[in-house]
Amino acid sequence: MNERKATPMEKLATFIVDKRNLFFLLYIFAIVFCFFSTNWVKVENDITTYLPEETETRQGLTLMNEEFITYGSAKVMVSNITYETGDKLRGEIEEIEGVSETAFDNTSDHFKNSSALFDITFDGTAEDEISIQALHEIEELLEPYDTYMDTEVGADDAAALKSEMQVIIVIAAIIIVVVLTLTSRSYAEVPVLIATFGVAAILNMGTNFLCGTISFISNSVTVVLQLALAIDYAIILCHRFSDEHETLPAREACIAALSKAIPEISSSSLTTISGLAALAFMHFGIGLDLATVLIKAIMLSLLSVFTLMPGLLMLFSNLIDKSKHRKLLPQITAIGKYDVATRFIIPPIFAVVLVITAILANNCPYCYSFTDLTTAKQSESQIAYQKIKNTFGTSNMVALIVPSGNYKAEASLLKALEAHPEVKSAMGLGNIEAMDGYTLTSALNPREFSELAGIEYELSNLLYSAYAVNDDQYGQILNGLDNYQVPLFDMFLFLKDQMEKGNITLEGDIQDTLDDLFDQLEKAKLQLKSEDYSRMVIYLNLPEESEETFDFLKVIHQEAARFYDEAYVVGNSTSDYDLSTSFVNDNLLISILSALFVIVILLFTFKSAGLPVLLILVIQGSIWINFSFPTIYEEPLYFLSYLIVNSIQMGANIDYAIVISSHYKELKQEMHPKRAIVEALNEAFPTIFTSGSILAVAGALIGQMTTNPIISAIGSCLSRGTIISIILVLAVLPQILVLGDNIIEHTSFELNRINLSSKNYSGTIRVQGRLRGRVNGVMEGSFYGIIRGEMDAMITSGKAVELDSEAPFITEEKGNEAHE
Repeated sequence: MNERKATPMEKLATFIVDKRNLFFLLYIFAIVFCFFSTNWVKVENDITTYLPEETETRQGLTLMNEEFITYGSAKVMVSNITYETGDKLRGEIEEIEGVSETAFDNTSDHFKNSSALFDITFDGTAEDEISIQALHEIEELLEPYDTYMDTEVGADDAAALKSEMQVIIVIAAIIIVVVLTLTSRSYAEVPVLIATFGVAAILNMGTNFLCGTISFISNSVTVVLQLALAIDYAIILCHRFSDEHETLPAREACIAALSKAIPEISSSSLTTISGLAALAFMHFGIGLDLATVLIKAIMLSLLSVFTLMPGLLMLFSNLIDKSKHRKLLPQITAIGKYDVATRFIIPPIFAVVLVITAILANNCPYCYSFTDLTTAKQSESQIAYQKIKNTFGTSNMVALIVPSGNYKAEASLLKALEAHPEVKSAMGLGNIEAMDGYTLTSALNPREFSELAGIEYELSNLLYSAYAVNDDQYGQILNGLDNYQVPLFDMFLFLKDQMEKGNITLEGDIQDTLDDLFDQLEKAKLQLKSEDYSRMVIYLNLPEESEETFDFLKVIHQEAARFYDEAYVVGNSTSDYDLSTSFVNDNLLISILSALFVIVILLFTFKSAGLPVLLILVIQGSIWINFSFPTIYEEPLYFLSYLIVNSIQMGANIDYAIVISSHYKELKQEMHPKRAIVEALNEAFPTIFTSGSILAVAGALIGQMTTNPIISAIGSCLSRGTIISIILVLAVLPQILVLGDNIIEHTSFELNRINLSSKNYSGTIRVQGRLRGRVNGVMEGSFYGIIRGEMDAMITSGKAVELDSEAPFITEEKGNEAHE
């Protein structure tokens, strides 16, 4: 007898299994490399970096970073003290090296209900060592007091988040071992599964440097999501191996299992990858960042399952055989029977729920700033922010950037802005008082300047002459300097330059006074004026995020347009506005693309137009139900959490529906649909339980144990959405499949296979479909029912199944149950 020729997939599987030691060696090299390359990964903590380049916030932030210096600051509240104590502390804080200014007075802005609020400005930026050291000294000074400190100086959110995620991963790993033990067939399968995933996670973290810079979101949640999304692949291969090993030796069983699992697992991964791929089309760059890292994680998980796990199965095969145990997960036959009994009740109820939750989800209270969001676990900084906010309220600051050089326009613009009730205060070079009632941009002649600066008139004339020559304004010298006016800010900086060059020397108190003034002017210049642009700081009497705030941003632009052709408004409010604008398009785009990608994949998987629609309807329903909770509880939901979870829930949770549908489609070829759905649920439950429980638990841990509001919201929504999806695929999808069997079959574009020859049947035969042949005579036509006796017929569509001789006649509900 000729041996069957091996298929290409079997040849590939044989190569992988036989060369397993080579693959072990390659993975060892890769792991060692990844331990080093993990340190090369650059993490971006500023989410506004991912705004589209054309947005005002992105352009304005780029200008601010290039043109100006922003000094570090801190809001420090000391409770349960008198005003006198607060004033004493203010003096002590200002004496600390590295502290530039401490704002504190007896107004309600700084002292209220026995609490003092100090607005501290440092001599360096938030990252400079001088600012960090000064902050530590302030902490030591205020240690005896009830103190709350809100500042970005020295804050390392990335390190804090990394530490939190390490704890989450450890707890998740323990829970995962328990879940895998419950769903495994042998205790020794668990270390194989853990090792396969662990290697995939290390490979993904070690190759993130290839992406350049990744976001803190991708860097923190990828490991947990990778495990939850990809653990199914390892379980499928493990169960395949167990099935094949019942009749084949370990090597042959591993080859057979791998050759069958590669197409199955690859097909299963497509829905998850397609859901994540939808994120890449977001205008907001965080989508592409997350999609790239997560899709890479899925691909590396597939690689580990296909090339590492077969070798591990061979290595642990003896232990797997010795440690087999009975099924620890119970059958869910009762749920299946309940589903069959309620097939006419649940779908209509679900349809009503769909409409209601779609409306609720559409009215979800999205927010675009996470400043005011609270998490289950809060950091000291978050607690301090809430305490200060509850006592003194919040301040909303925006920066206005305009071309420099026109001091009159700047002063007029500042005055116009301060006239609006929405503006608490506005500050720029045009309205900062220098001395004796003059502002920094007031234009003075030589005599006025000599009186103000306390220098001789002749020296002032010489200084103005030098300034005119330096500025190529020779006509001013020829016409006389008496009426030559120069802005104070420019003249003081010119005087400073001349003194540094040694052209002018002053002594005594005048020199000391000017030195202090020059320091202040230099800081003002670094913060408020560059060669090309000027920056103004505007404090608003408006919340950071509201329609009223967004509308007033347009008013600021209108006022600026009266004086300048170019202007940028930058701040948390403008960032929120840009994010809200991009969200509208991104939300629609992701919803359509994720559903479209999944439908296309399901069309080719099930070769039916109706079934994909039914499956998508169930998962989309779970998404709507998930995001109706924020509406019901009136809790703001960070928009990014919705976009990410929407995509992941569609791409990953659809697998649960696919598993049940696949089993049901196979089983109903052999048994009645009502019985087939019960058996399908029993067969699919271990896979759904494993993947679903891991994803739900991982999400819940992230939601409860991280202080980052964005990460926490993603985890909570993902956990809740996964639980809802599991409930729907177990308690709603079965009814829809049985009830919609006609739709599925009539929308199938798979050609029915026709038996070209007659077949003999005897005993009790259940026939569903069209037949032609002899049944105690000649019979032709569509038929559904039971035949007792003998039949010699050709089945042109549908099927005929020989039953036990005691099988009863099926006479009820033919129109709803008899479908192929």
